Amino acid sequence: MKHRVRLMPRETVTPAFSLFVLVCSLAAGLLMVSLVFLIKGANPLFAIAKIFGGSFGSAYGIKETITKAIPLILIGTGLTVAFKGKFWNIGAESQLLFGAMAGTWIGLRLGPSLPAAAVLPLMFLAGFLAGAVWGIIPALLKVRFSINEVISTLLLNYIGAELMRFLITGPWKGKTQFGFPYTDDLPASAVLSVLPGSRIHIVTLVLALAAALIIFFLLFSTKFGYEVRVIGENPEAARYAGIGFMRTALLGMVISGGLAGLAGVGEAAGIHHHLGYPDSVSSGYGFTAIIVAWLAKLNPLGVIVSSVFFAGILVGGDAIQISLGLPAATVQVFNGILLFFLIMGDYFIKNRLVFSGRRA
Repeated sequence: MKHRVRLMPRETVTPAFSLFVLVCSLAAGLLMVSLVFLIKGANPLFAIAKIFGGSFGSAYGIKETITKAIPLILIGTGLTVAFKGKFWNIGAESQLLFGAMAGTWIGLRLGPSLPAAAVLPLMFLAGFLAGAVWGIIPALLKVRFSINEVISTLLLNYIGAELMRFLITGPWKGKTQFGFPYTDDLPASAVLSVLPGSRIHIVTLVLALAAALIIFFLLFSTKFGYEVRVIGENPEAARYAGIGFMRTALLGMVISGGLAGLAGVGEAAGIHHHLGYPDSVSSGYGFTAIIVAWLAKLNPLGVIVSSVFFAGILVGGDAIQISLGLPAATVQVFNGILLFFLIMGDYFIKNRLVFSGRRA
């Protein structure tokens, strides 16, 4: 007998099966991460326990985890809209940076003359618009010139980062920063208040949670959300039904880029209080949020939970650098392995292996 293995689409997928595959994917990812720790000469059980103990095992760790979860919730929520419509936005990192630049510019220009009640909303509005405009560019390139959005959004990340470096070392370099490559500090009226004893900027946290609720309603209870889901599930049926890909893609990227821009304002006004190098303004949030959205199965409410989980990995990663002497890139390796297994699991949720035989 000769045997063949084929892949066939699954006719039905139950929520219980999806949850089972998700758990298996995470378990397989953690096993592979454990192998990496073994190769580096570290006890994997101790390393993993140190990661989650450092982020959830103390009041300080929990507060830092919530702080890092705020931008992940905002960006991950925006990515659910783009990904639902099969528009692969890999440029949230630069959309965050543009939001930070726009918000900082408003804060420095208007902060000294306006009260916080006026300048902070303007900063968030400017950040949203800047992120949205930067997000529209790859959408236009996609719908007008058929340029692959993965390539365009990825390359725009480098342009955004280099523009920020140019500004902080050139025209925006602060006169009060003793020659360091920072902008001047934001005035008090342009700085977000934080929860006492923490770095949790309350306004941005509320915006992030509200955004997740609003986008959940938008995706599952409105005509726009229905159109996004139809385009993502069956582009041919969407065209037959007269659903315009251009309008849906542009609006989806306005939302996705705009929410990333809000995250940038939160980081600049709530954490740093000035602009510095891109990798100090963002700890790779734009890339980590891709995994956040995928783990949440593109559900904005699930993004809240998965953001806290991956924020914990970011915080715990700092702990293992100190205690185990592992390089900073360990966290990126951790995240990349988990994403690989989550994508693999998602594939086998939709497809199944079929073993068939025939006589020689």
